[in-house]
Amino acid sequence: MAVTPASLASTTLAGTSALVIDVLRASTSIITALANGCAGVVPVGDPDEARRRAAAVPGALVAGERHGDPLEGFHLGNSPLEFTRERVGGRTVFLTTSNGTGALLAVRAAAAIGVAAFVNASAAAAWAVAAGRRLVIACSGDSGRRSLEDEVCAGLIVEQVRAARPHAEVGPEAEELAGRARPYAKDLLRLAQDSPWARRLGNRGRGADLEACLTLDTFALVPIYRANVDKIVSPSG
Repeated sequence: MAVTPASLASTTLAGTSALVIDVLRASTSIITALANGCAGVVPVGDPDEARRRAAAVPGALVAGERHGDPLEGFHLGNSPLEFTRERVGGRTVFLTTSNGTGALLAVRAAAAIGVAAFVNASAAAAWAVAAGRRLVIACSGDSGRRSLEDEVCAGLIVEQVRAARPHAEVGPEAEELAGRARPYAKDLLRLAQDSPWARRLGNRGRGADLEACLTLDTFALVPIYRANVDKIVSPSG
């Protein structure tokens, strides 16, 4: 369990399955994009790199944000509501965000990498169980700080994995997050008020994004980050 990407420094990723979570909003946007037929999402560290790499791929889109705001000149921001089939179907998206894309790049050494959020939490837990490896859940956090919504999502996944594998060993941080998740399990929208980042997004007129992101199991898809080709694709991709 890594509550921020910095926590991964002491985590051995080799041979593990990793789930990367950035509920608000990169993970949710990636899941939505792949569910809507996107050819692939490439996580990129900075806007200039995103522009440069997208320019070399016919029909590619650049998407992302900094501090929650869309990037000037980009085709898309980081709202899952933007990643419609009409916009992203059949196209590659180069994505750079404040937290989520950095967390994805930080787990490249894992044997398998999935993208998780509330919208696919049950599918993500099932994917982890089916893989049969030691599981590392990487929360993207908020500019180096812990993120309540990511940790609640991680805790819900821990609970589902443990229900499927009652004898699985669960570390102390995973136990902590499972306990943190329980009060929210039946009312995720409470996070719209309890999460500092959710409140900031709401104050910027992103209430529709919050509703989309704080909904459980909208999708049964777990996007897979294939680090060898540097692209997040659908499981069948």
